[in-house]
Amino acid sequence: MGISSPTVPGERSGRSVGFLKRTVLILGGTGEAVRVARRLASRADCDVITSLAGRTRHPTAVPGRTRSGGFGGIEALSAYLTAERVSAVVDATHPYAATISKHARLACDALRVPRVQLRRRAWSPVEGDRWTGVADLEAAPAVVAGSRISPQGCVFLSTGVRDLEVFSTLRETRFLVRRVDTPPTPLPLARARVITDRGPFSLENERAIFLEHGVELLVSKNSGGTATYPKLATARALNVPVVMIDRPPPEPGPGVETAEEALHWLTQLF
Repeated sequence: MGISSPTVPGERSGRSVGFLKRTVLILGGTGEAVRVARRLASRADCDVITSLAGRTRHPTAVPGRTRSGGFGGIEALSAYLTAERVSAVVDATHPYAATISKHARLACDALRVPRVQLRRRAWSPVEGDRWTGVADLEAAPAVVAGSRISPQGCVFLSTGVRDLEVFSTLRETRFLVRRVDTPPTPLPLARARVITDRGPFSLENERAIFLEHGVELLVSKNSGGTATYPKLATARALNVPVVMIDRPPPEPGPGVETAEEALHWLTQLF
């Protein structure tokens, strides 16, 4: 007996007569995206494609089909959705990947392709935290400049390598930057040390980094989740202040907070 859902676009016929296979595009880059892909890849009724930004040379392996790099704008993304006959889009990008999320909303709305945005719950300060919230990345350098950092201390920039340029004017500040890959070109910072590692990170790992490098201020995006939370727990334990960058607002439309909720949304849709 076949699966019928006439309101869902992009249905494909499988090997069996009457069997409909649906293509799900996951806009990935997060652990939640990997979990959704793993579950969907085991389903006979789904053809899963995960799109990665292509910022790391050795991304985490994802089951199903993958593509790497940007789409080239709203029209190009719309053309891709049409060519692949995509039935649904799961936007599981990083909470700060505002551009691709906006493009996905506009392309999906134009083509009437169902879309859900998976945004993990944001972190909240607890007793002992010393957070200074800022509205966006551009507001963070002023707070860093006004902080008292000793000559031996440094600022741990945990914002992503593409967001370092805004700190380039702080030429006397010592920075610590963590990357998955060794940077192919020099960073736009006058005084920076780079360490390479891939999360999730343990409390022991983060404490050792803070103490070894003399971290006296942490700058972080409010990414949520558990993989990188130990840096905040370490800052709390060592009484290190944190500059916390607020998230951009989510795109209009349905949203969930976990991979399980995204899978439930797909099940209800299909």
